[in-house]
Amino acid sequence: MSAINSQDDEDTFKILIATDIHLGYLEKDPVRGNDTFVTFNEILDHAQKNEVDFVLLGGDLFHENKPSRKTVHSCLESLRKYCMGDRPVQFEILSDQAVNFHYSKFPWVNYQDRNLNISIPIFSIHGNHDDPTGADALCALDILSCAGLLNHFGRSSSVEKIDISPILLRKGRTKIALYGLGAIPDERLYRMFVNKQVTMLRPKEDEDSWFNLFVIHQNRSKHGATNYIPEQFLDDFINLVVWGHEHECKIAPFQNEQQRFYVSQPGSSVVTSLSPGEAVKKHIGLLHVKGRKMKMQKIALETVRTFHMEDIVLADHPDLFNPDNPKVTQAIQAFCMEKVELMLDNAERERLGNPRQPEKPLIRLRVDYTGGFEPFSVHRFSQKYMDRVANPKDIIHFFRHREQKEKNDSDLNFGKLVGRPASEGMTLRVEDLVKQYFQTAEKKVQLSLLTERGMGEAVQEFVDKEEKDAIEELVKFQLEKTQRFLKERRTDAEEEKIDEEVRKFRESRKKNTEEEDEEVREAMTRARAHRSEDAILVAASSDEELMDTGMKGTGDSDDGLPATPRRGRARGRARGQNSMARGQNSTARGSSRRGRGSITQESATSSRTYKPVSVPAKNMSIMDAFKSLKPEPTLNSSKSYSEFFQDIIYDDSDLEDISIVPTSKVNQRLSATSSLSKRGSQSQTSRGVDFESDEDEFDPFKSTATSRRTK
Repeated sequence: MSAINSQDDEDTFKILIATDIHLGYLEKDPVRGNDTFVTFNEILDHAQKNEVDFVLLGGDLFHENKPSRKTVHSCLESLRKYCMGDRPVQFEILSDQAVNFHYSKFPWVNYQDRNLNISIPIFSIHGNHDDPTGADALCALDILSCAGLLNHFGRSSSVEKIDISPILLRKGRTKIALYGLGAIPDERLYRMFVNKQVTMLRPKEDEDSWFNLFVIHQNRSKHGATNYIPEQFLDDFINLVVWGHEHECKIAPFQNEQQRFYVSQPGSSVVTSLSPGEAVKKHIGLLHVKGRKMKMQKIALETVRTFHMEDIVLADHPDLFNPDNPKVTQAIQAFCMEKVELMLDNAERERLGNPRQPEKPLIRLRVDYTGGFEPFSVHRFSQKYMDRVANPKDIIHFFRHREQKEKNDSDLNFGKLVGRPASEGMTLRVEDLVKQYFQTAEKKVQLSLLTERGMGEAVQEFVDKEEKDAIEELVKFQLEKTQRFLKERRTDAEEEKIDEEVRKFRESRKKNTEEEDEEVREAMTRARAHRSEDAILVAASSDEELMDTGMKGTGDSDDGLPATPRRGRARGRARGQNSMARGQNSTARGSSRRGRGSITQESATSSRTYKPVSVPAKNMSIMDAFKSLKPEPTLNSSKSYSEFFQDIIYDDSDLEDISIVPTSKVNQRLSATSSLSKRGSQSQTSRGVDFESDEDEFDPFKSTATSRRTK
């Protein structure tokens, strides 16, 4: 890497590089809540003072996939303050922007928008924390992009082939080809690289005159057989790789001896885990590019909260600690207090030279008590430092190295897996736990329809992306597909034959990983679409009920009859409050004209919507599912009405309570209803929901059974 003599001439790009800012991390913490916002302002302030051409972010701008309003507001406030102005942008874009920003409704760079006044453009890929999700595959960066404050690039949704088209930039005689690839599950991207399904497109003219800069957000260190991206997978024509996702700061470019390109790992700008990698001093980079030469200038971040960490192995101090001593615990506690005080003194000396640094530091003391020692009370110990450190509850971490013994694979202890500290380099993921569980579980609890991989990804979507219907939709999707397979094979309705065909079908799916990925993606799409439909129905129901409330207030019924006068405001209000307090839907009074076997529903106190669906039940077995392929009996069959209602399945994911009228009491209630109508009571009916006055008369639906909400 050669130095650049003249860095401020018209041919030199100045690029500020940062990754993993994690806006909104611990935003509700009274001490650390504003750390990410303060540091983000410092980063943008450095960009403004150094008059950079643009800012390049390597993913995870937000910590949450769905950031709070406070986080989004603070981000917009900072971007508007530092990135908008009259200073002209000195570089131009030569590539087809409709290809670079094809996911955006405004497919051009923000500083070329005539309605905006951008002085510092920001280019960013998404990370694994703020990746696109939902029915429309949107992320928080798309909101900033639509607002014209950020340029989101590097998106790819295909699982079959990825073509990375660069953004071609030119300033004077220097040309940069900017490549970007947002976060993709590491196993999937690893497999695509192996299968030669990832292609980096190059400019047709003067290939060797471009400085090729690639931004990626994946695991760099090896977390498993395929749970990372080796540097050897990347093309050798790249000049510099900016690697996001890894939080340890290694911003000085390091050359890969095999591929001959340089790798810069800026690391995170905030401490998100109390691990050794986070204790390294935080920096951002100011990259100078002239022609095909570059220089990286490190800029230390001054507003980052200091983090000091130390390890203690009690067995290494036999002269101080004897496990047989009854007062050894008090001696260990005194020794730990001495170590913590030492780290606090070092943090205070470091802060004296930097007044912008937060006052309370982060302190971590890891104590290995292997060898017969017992830990002391961490809560009691932390009380002494409540006003001196930012993480009093996490100061002490006790762990013990267990001896590795030869064990049977079926004796996997998940408690030990969870109990190991993350700092030891072990990263537990939900799909890994699901896979390990079913690999070691007994035969009677093994999956017979789903695969461990598909179930693991569905659980991961449920946990990380809050897709509440992910698991259910995957089960439904696989059940429907298996039913179609059995129907096409015309399998006899015998349990043994069905089980054998299902087993063969499952094994064939496990071998075809690409088809399984497609199935999981289809199921997740259905789950997101289902959630969007529910949101639309809930909103529509709320609007209709507001309209009904207004109409009811005018005293006009649907049929033009005068409304029944109310007996007393206090009684009606109290009754409404009581029904709301019980969390139940009030049951309509008066006559019901729907006939025998009807279902009465009241939504006066609930804005939620529910509907019957004819999908297989959640707990349906394979045999029952196969039998369900037979034609359903009609209402004129000999099947009783009570059995008919038992077969109605409700999608109760957004359901409060459903009131079902038992068929055995229909005639009795109809007779009571007719007697009530003779006494002159009138009902107001709106869209099939019965409203009645507050008169204290016999309630024919008082004993209506309500179904509990099940999830």
